[in-house]
Amino acid sequence: MTSDSPSCVGIDLGTTYAAVARLDERGNPETLINAEGDKLTPSTVLFETENVVVGKEALKAIATDAEDVAQFAKRDLGNRTFHKVVGGRQYPPEAIEAFILNKLRHDAEQQIGPVDMAVITVPAYFDEVRRKATQDAGYMAGLEVPTSSMNRRQRLSALDSDRDFYRRTHPTRKNANCWSTTWGGGTFDVTVMNNARNDFIALATDGDVRLGGCDFDMRLVDYVAEEFIRSHGRDPREDPVTAGRLWRECEDAKRTLSARTKTFIACDYSGKAIRVEVTRGQFDDMTRDLIDRTQFTTRQTLQAAGFTWTDIDHVLLVGGSTRIPSVVNMLGELTGKTPNQSVSADEAVAHGAALHAGIVLALRQGKKTPFSVKNINSHSLGVVATDKKTKRQRNASIIPRNTSLPVTSRRIFKTQKAGQKSVLVEIVEGESASPSDCSPIGRCVVRDLPLDLPANSPVAVYFQYEENGRLQITVQVPNADKQVRHEIIRENSLTQHQLDCWRSYIDSLQGSGGGEIPDH
Repeated sequence: MTSDSPSCVGIDLGTTYAAVARLDERGNPETLINAEGDKLTPSTVLFETENVVVGKEALKAIATDAEDVAQFAKRDLGNRTFHKVVGGRQYPPEAIEAFILNKLRHDAEQQIGPVDMAVITVPAYFDEVRRKATQDAGYMAGLEVPTSSMNRRQRLSALDSDRDFYRRTHPTRKNANCWSTTWGGGTFDVTVMNNARNDFIALATDGDVRLGGCDFDMRLVDYVAEEFIRSHGRDPREDPVTAGRLWRECEDAKRTLSARTKTFIACDYSGKAIRVEVTRGQFDDMTRDLIDRTQFTTRQTLQAAGFTWTDIDHVLLVGGSTRIPSVVNMLGELTGKTPNQSVSADEAVAHGAALHAGIVLALRQGKKTPFSVKNINSHSLGVVATDKKTKRQRNASIIPRNTSLPVTSRRIFKTQKAGQKSVLVEIVEGESASPSDCSPIGRCVVRDLPLDLPANSPVAVYFQYEENGRLQITVQVPNADKQVRHEIIRENSLTQHQLDCWRSYIDSLQGSGGGEIPDH
């Protein structure tokens, strides 16, 4: 790579931890260390009076300044604001993610020079607005995030694991099937893929964007808090600082229970203290429902791919939560196979993202890529239509879930009455036949239709769904010679002006340590 060549890294922007990787001179991915000398950076932000601290020191501040610390912002993507006030202000969640990405970029640049672009991972089950918010966070952090580089983390972790896996284990086969889960601190995803040598083709995907390691932590927090209440009549969760210290203790205890059969968790509050013993069996019991939720999703995804477990050659586990013994045991029993944990649970996604970054650069330079990744959509997309018989509104699906991307699909509707002046197309995302049970993601209007347009005139709705999950709508009324094109912009998304202001503010913090916080 020449000095004037663009630099593109891969970033695993996790709910609890993040990592950045690049390709070395031989094309192999390597994780870059941060300024603290670690491979993983806590996805935690501390807002002080005139300073923003990201990473390890921010995580430590939970025990002393919990009200000024932002965690788990990834879970709030798609919402207008972060779930709590931090540092006396309300922030959009993508801005908090941008602070994290800015640190990752800056730390990477200390080792490899200027970083121009990034492949940023998103969970397979993220919808359009969450993907767009992630891309916006990258922009605010001073990164170019090409839409083609927004990629699902299962596919990327499989890239890191499978580049030579099938050549070693199935040397006579042209392809094999992989069931992959990426279960990190905040989200759970499963994907069934087919690996045909250098082609990775997703067949079905599912997940839960609010199920991760932090939910296991909170079961321990609640257990210890209830014991404290029984002993002393006070709830330690009432005080943010005490709750922060207790969470740190419980997160550490969770890791200990992956190696040992019991541990102790200490809690002190309001001059009182307890030391609670927790066994692995107790931990398994208090988190059994979380495990059950993953079993349902696992079976559903396999069924959607049209497979049974005998069709699966490779069960791949990635993410910190897959270290929990009950998770490994459950998947072993459910699949009848020994899960593959040979790749680094913490680094595999970033490594796969770096490999995909290599694809992005190769395509820009007109070079042949060493492999390809074929994505599918994780949610059905449709429009709100009126049923002719019942006169009730229903979700008319245009692109079913698990459709190979990119795809353009069309469906014909009809106007309801003669002389109709306009056509409103409401786009929804979800599987339910009832629009009220789906997520509204946008709308577009064809106006100024001819006054003599008869009832039941055709209205053609086209969905162009890109591989990165971005959606463009085209609505045509042929008899009226009218057409509208519309790219989905969710109402909770920041405007371009707001994005530019946040980008300038975050850049000013990196340079001078000061600046004016943008309005939002």
